[in-house]
Amino acid sequence: MESIELSNAPLLVFMGPTASGKSARALEAARRLDGEIVSVDSMQLYRGLEIGTAQPTAAEQAEISHHLVGCFDFHTRVDVFQFQKLADRAIAEIRSRGRRPILAGGTGLYCHAILYGLDELPADPELRRELDAAYDSPKGEPALIERMEHLDPAACNRWRQCRRRLIRALEVRLLTGKSILELQQNHTPKLRYEVEAWKLELPSEVLRQRIHERARAMLENGWIEEARRAIAAGLLTSPTAHQALGYRLIGEHLAGRLDRDTLLERIATATWQLARRQRTWFRHRHPEARPLPV
Repeated sequence: MESIELSNAPLLVFMGPTASGKSARALEAARRLDGEIVSVDSMQLYRGLEIGTAQPTAAEQAEISHHLVGCFDFHTRVDVFQFQKLADRAIAEIRSRGRRPILAGGTGLYCHAILYGLDELPADPELRRELDAAYDSPKGEPALIERMEHLDPAACNRWRQCRRRLIRALEVRLLTGKSILELQQNHTPKLRYEVEAWKLELPSEVLRQRIHERARAMLENGWIEEARRAIAAGLLTSPTAHQALGYRLIGEHLAGRLDRDTLLERIATATWQLARRQRTWFRHRHPEARPLPV
């Protein structure tokens, strides 16, 4: 791995798509800078999903302190608002020890929340509780999508796959009569931290091959058994962690509906689709990040 010149900025960030090498870069930097790593991955938060979410190994965590990794049972709901508070706390604690916080991850919304903050649009806790009760479940999701298709089709199209963001968009629409997308256009975000940020970039064919090879290795190294245990414990009906990539497909395999080769190809394809969305996000939402060819 080719070393890069690092400044003295108090917060170092490595962002980019899955399988691009963020974790390795963060470990290298932590060794050089007496740093500690804060994971910016919405699914690495959960215990019991170590293989499928590519959490740092026990040896890596013994060598370098990692934060926001495996700290919640997967039945616990953790959203971007909670995550921002947890990350801010971790950054402050690392700094209090005189060490360097190093962020690494590919969950774009969470990364943006840490660096730029959450939107400052109107909120109503009572209305939000009502909307959560009505729509924040697999059973309520179709009605949420139908309502948003009528009230705010653009926001519905943007966040159709993210129920929590869609509920927030509905909350803003009901409070203001305007689309959250329109209101966000009038808000210019400012960095909350002084940062040195890098976004990892590599050719599509290389990234796609990496994704395929990693998925194969994960399946060969216990992911199926991990998924069997997690699904039996209720993963697929959990409030947030059910979104973890690959587990539902492994459930299809365990039920006899997908053979092993098809399972690998389906997981690799879904992961590649995620990586493409991640690349688009980081390209457009993080102007502070410098490209880092891999």
